[in-house]
Amino acid sequence: MQREQDWLGQARAELTAARVLLDNGQWAWCCFTSQQAAEKALKALSERHRLPHLGHNLNDLLADVEARVTIPDKLRQACRALNRLYIPTRYPDAFERGVPAEQYGEQDAHEAVQDAEEVVAFAEGLIGPA
Repeated sequence: MQREQDWLGQARAELTAARVLLDNGQWAWCCFTSQQAAEKALKALSERHRLPHLGHNLNDLLADVEARVTIPDKLRQACRALNRLYIPTRYPDAFERGVPAEQYGEQDAHEAVQDAEEVVAFAEGLIGPA
């Protein structure tokens, strides 16, 4: 049973959550949740094409999907940027000192949401509505 719509639905839900976090000044969590939205969107595409979708590295997930679809450079750039947000947005030991909540700002969060929107829209365009 293919579950691409489930993965895509979760990507949409996480993108909505990222926007809420952005609106409430939770920059680090917004960045992480944006990465998660993109990850779920790419896993939806993997599911659509019956590809394995293990791991969290957006660049790897994108490379797997690229075997089946053409990837625009803008999408590749969005995934590269979001990929850097998976661990350091959550773990204090990712930085010499301080907490992740102090390391990310509003501009970081805006860019993360925009990048996630790019990835989710790409997946939606290939998968279609539920």
